[in-house]
Amino acid sequence: MELFSIDNLANLGVLIFLQAVLGFDNLLYISIESQRAPEESRVKVRRWGIGIALVLRVVFLYVVMILVARFSEPLFEIHWVGVIEGAFTFSTLVFLLGGAFLMWTAVKEISHLLAIEHLEAAAESSGKPVAQVVAMIVLMNLVFSFDSILSALAITQVFAVLATAIVVSGVLMLVMADRVAAFIERNRKYEVLGLFILLIVGVVLLGEGGHTAHLELFGAAVEAMSKTTFYFAMVVLVVVDVLQSGYQKKLAAKRAQMQHEAV
Repeated sequence: MELFSIDNLANLGVLIFLQAVLGFDNLLYISIESQRAPEESRVKVRRWGIGIALVLRVVFLYVVMILVARFSEPLFEIHWVGVIEGAFTFSTLVFLLGGAFLMWTAVKEISHLLAIEHLEAAAESSGKPVAQVVAMIVLMNLVFSFDSILSALAITQVFAVLATAIVVSGVLMLVMADRVAAFIERNRKYEVLGLFILLIVGVVLLGEGGHTAHLELFGAAVEAMSKTTFYFAMVVLVVVDVLQSGYQKKLAAKRAQMQHEAV
């Protein structure tokens, strides 16, 4: 099959769009996680993290295409009737562990932002070591990419097309990362919103892993959250936050006007 055939070019366009849509939550995580690094190193952290992860994504894609047949074979099974039952493959473990880790990270950061000590220590903190932040970005980038790679394999199995889509989406991520991070830095209130979105992403990954493992907890089957439902929830969260911010600004302006008239 020729690389530049109509089918391959059409598949490439679909894959680039798919990678861009599925990569939004990844970009959001990168922007938030990079804030943990020293201020002077944040741009470098984002570029190194995305660059290394991009190379590893292509390698990861190659490995997945070789081992995709083995993903259907359970590594182990649990049959504790009435409590927990399921068959766990490599892919389900990636989803479950990645989702649990992402939820733990989001809850930890939300509680940190809400702590009074955070307000006093934020200015004095020098941030996490650059290598640690880059490693976290690379690790979670691979976790996020797993879902998109499996989805992409359902469209085509031409390695050159898949790799090109990953490279293009990685370049777009490099271009957008600084802008998204700068927006969050200027509007720190949206950092909490972003963390709640990441919390939902963690739930989605857990649901996806549980569903593919045919996991049952106390007799109830774990179902995967629809991607449509996920994106709808994201849109609702953003719209509510924007409307609330606008209302708060109008309310503050009205109170200032009333105080001025009272004087």
